[in-house]
Amino acid sequence: MPYISANDLKIKGVVAIEAMLANQPEAIISVRGKERFVVMDMEHYYYLRECELEAALAESRADLAEGRFVRESPEEHVARLKAAQ
Repeated sequence: MPYISANDLKIKGVVAIEAMLANQPEAIISVRGKERFVVMDMEHYYYLRECELEAALAESRADLAEGRFVRESPEEHVARLKAAQ
């Protein structure tokens, strides 16, 4: 994955980010030679969020299919949470 140095970012600003994102969906910002941040355009961010939500939904469906859930009243749920503290 391409890197943008913090110094390039200071000098070139958003133009440096736009240039990096012109050919790939993400770019890493390095600070003093170490990876510190990832930048991406909003379309790619929304895509990743959608993937994350789809994965959570698939996990929930698998839990339901395998019986890994608890059926209880709100009061029972709160009591169980308090007992676990």
